Amino acid sequence: MPLECGRVKTRDIAVEKQRIRQLAAEGKASRAELLEAESASYHSPGTCTFYGTANSNQMMMEVMGLHVPGAAFVNPGTGLRTAMNRAAMHRLAKIALNQPDERPLGTCVDERAIVNAIVGLLATGGSTNHAIHLPAIARAAGVLIDWQDFDELSGAVPLLARVYPGGAADVNQFHAAGGMAFTIRTLLDAGLLHGDIPTVAGDSLAHYARDPAMDGDQLVWRDVPESRDESILRSVSSPFRADGGMRLVKGNLGRAIFKTSAVDEERWTIEAPARVFEDQESVQAAFKAGELDRDVVVVVRGQGPQANGMPELHKLTPALGVLQDRGFKVALVTDGRMSGASGKVPAAIHLCPEAMAAGPIARVRDGDVIRLCAQKGQLDVLVDAAEFLSRPAATIDASGPGTARELFAFFRTGSDDAEAGASAMLRAAGL
Repeated sequence: MPLECGRVKTRDIAVEKQRIRQLAAEGKASRAELLEAESASYHSPGTCTFYGTANSNQMMMEVMGLHVPGAAFVNPGTGLRTAMNRAAMHRLAKIALNQPDERPLGTCVDERAIVNAIVGLLATGGSTNHAIHLPAIARAAGVLIDWQDFDELSGAVPLLARVYPGGAADVNQFHAAGGMAFTIRTLLDAGLLHGDIPTVAGDSLAHYARDPAMDGDQLVWRDVPESRDESILRSVSSPFRADGGMRLVKGNLGRAIFKTSAVDEERWTIEAPARVFEDQESVQAAFKAGELDRDVVVVVRGQGPQANGMPELHKLTPALGVLQDRGFKVALVTDGRMSGASGKVPAAIHLCPEAMAAGPIARVRDGDVIRLCAQKGQLDVLVDAAEFLSRPAATIDASGPGTARELFAFFRTGSDDAEAGASAMLRAAGL
């Protein structure tokens, strides 16, 4: 039976939400049914129970040692959370500027902490958004990383957790199974985390290998020697996968991220004709019209940081999932962002250089055959090289719908590409 804690839903609700989303995409579920399924998935205050960007952030704060140990997934509105908040304020007073145990952020965030963050992301199957965020965080700390680092670490770090969308359990169930305390313990024991980093709790990451609990009125931390549910969380010695499941794919279309941990291995290689779009709504319209009922690589361009700020393309997942379930070979290639929601469909995301910067994706046409292969790290359009290079790049309309977007034009036009962190401020500062 799945673990439950407090008001935690069963893991079946996460699966049901995905099912209803796909039915809604086909017009087989009403808006009321969709809202009911969505509401059942967000059952209390706090971040969503989906293991997307917000919860991946909280995970990284643990493995970087940047908040009170065990704080990541303690539910709001509980006595334990209140005690944790109080402990955080007391600790902050002791490590603040000019205090005896002063610990500025610039001291705590070094190369070791950045590597720990990537390792934690890979071991837990976290959000692909951090393939953008972490290079930006690292640059601000004076450290340069790129997707090659993610790819190489992914080959050394096993996947230890199965949390929705990479599994059926939610983050509350992950926490109940041992959560970050057990994850950090098993990674430290295997030598896969830097344990000697300065943290807000002390001079060792070992402080974070223990689970917070209330002993009467006292806040205590306890060892978590083993996983409480191996269908959700496992040790390094018996992982779900031998690798961390985030691959770099590259070729004549550029460089992109492929989250293999969310995709069945038999779908890691897709070769099919392209259908090119420049927004999510056009994809949805073509799906509803039956134009995508075939083997297809859906190309969605003009979605990068310079074009429109790189909003999440969350509307694509249900429709592409339906096509895959119908037996078609389907993949997504985009210079846009999918977060942790790319789910079960093979997807090459955050493609660099983006279409707005006249990247190769801007020369792709309907019918071009594209090969995406996670095993070989390949992303190529199978078109004669001379012909492909002679094509004019598509013009990307970045004007947008208005609503004061002009005020933020600098952040788009001055942005780095996704692999560098998609940051206008770091670029302007010369970092």
